[in-house]
Amino acid sequence: MSGPPRAAAGEPRAWVESFNRFSRWIGFGNRGVIADNDPIEQEKAMKFDALLTNAVIFHNALGIAEIVRQLLEEGWEIDPEDLAHISPYLTEHINRFGEYRTHELDIQPEAYDPKLDVDFTLLREQDLIAAGLGQAA
Repeated sequence: MSGPPRAAAGEPRAWVESFNRFSRWIGFGNRGVIADNDPIEQEKAMKFDALLTNAVIFHNALGIAEIVRQLLEEGWEIDPEDLAHISPYLTEHINRFGEYRTHELDIQPEAYDPKLDVDFTLLREQDLIAAGLGQAA
């Protein structure tokens, strides 16, 4: 039998299921039921849910990147294989029913720095080999 093992073949499905579970958790109101029969209102509700979900995922990714940067500055060695297993679908720090500070809305955030000093080429090569597109060394 050639090709990736069954567990690896189901991996994309697992990521989609994780995203959908996270999205349902974010959009907790009315248990995901869109109560309006107007197609335009339904589309707006779906787009708002997707926007909110993606904003929280981006917020989580920024937090993860900041922690990785701090660990690198402290001298820790970061294995890209370990980072590959970190999910951006974190919920523990989100208070859906809490108080939100609006007086901070006028504060200009720092510029986003997408650079992490972690070499991901090994992971990329492993993915290509697993997909049958690369050659094993």
